Amino acid sequence: MIEDKRVTYAIDIETEFTPDFDPKEWYRKTVDAVLDAEKCPYEAEVNLLITDNESIREINREQRGIDSPTDVLSFPMNDYPVPGDFSGLEERNDCFNIETGELLLGDIVISADRIREQSIEYGHSQLREFAFLIAHSMLHLIGYDHIKDEDRILMEERQRVVMDILDLHR
Repeated sequence: MIEDKRVTYAIDIETEFTPDFDPKEWYRKTVDAVLDAEKCPYEAEVNLLITDNESIREINREQRGIDSPTDVLSFPMNDYPVPGDFSGLEERNDCFNIETGELLLGDIVISADRIREQSIEYGHSQLREFAFLIAHSMLHLIGYDHIKDEDRILMEERQRVVMDILDLHR
């Protein structure tokens, strides 16, 4: 577990994952970039599991009824009527860790296999792919989605802002 004054970051790496960057450092940087871009007013808590294609496939099947591997899964702890709008959370009893007072964001699951595969497919570094998947999932954790076209456009713009903050481009 990594802690700083703003976020508690739990990370569990349960598969072979030896990239040429420090995943813990870039996990922290990416989460911070999203929370800064979205002007989150709270200290927060988020969890990351890095696994393989078979394990993420099993989680995807159990949680979503989809029997195939995916690159990233997001399990938000809260509902946001408006994406990235943190107002009103304090009125609810279930949004914050009762011991620390941190906003409970949720869980991110990433496939290390897909990081490797997609970085080759898209022609960029594993670092860029890793950070992008963290940013994408973090936006899901705070209410963004990409099912409808207008929501997809908004989410893609927010992803671009975060990747610009991190100075990681395609």
